[in-house]
Amino acid sequence: MPSYRVSLAVGALQPGSDPAAVLPAAADAARALATVEAWDVGVVRGQARITVRFTADADDDAHRVADAVHDAVDRLADTWGLQVTRRWGNRWHPA
Repeated sequence: MPSYRVSLAVGALQPGSDPAAVLPAAADAARALATVEAWDVGVVRGQARITVRFTADADDDAHRVADAVHDAVDRLADTWGLQVTRRWGNRWHPA
């Protein structure tokens, strides 16, 4: 089963949102639809970025997971730059 990553930038929190809840919300949204392998938050070019790695049967399924992750995080914070990639060998390619 292919491994995928969904990644999105996270900005200002919505009023009343707990910063500690953003990454777990992303992982939980993916976990509801797929097997989650890992999740992380990092800084890329000065912007906070959430990444969730998961398995899915096909690209269409991966995009559904990515949409769910985006929706969950967008309820808590401003988001942009959604990317979905698929692992092929030892490299990640757009899905």
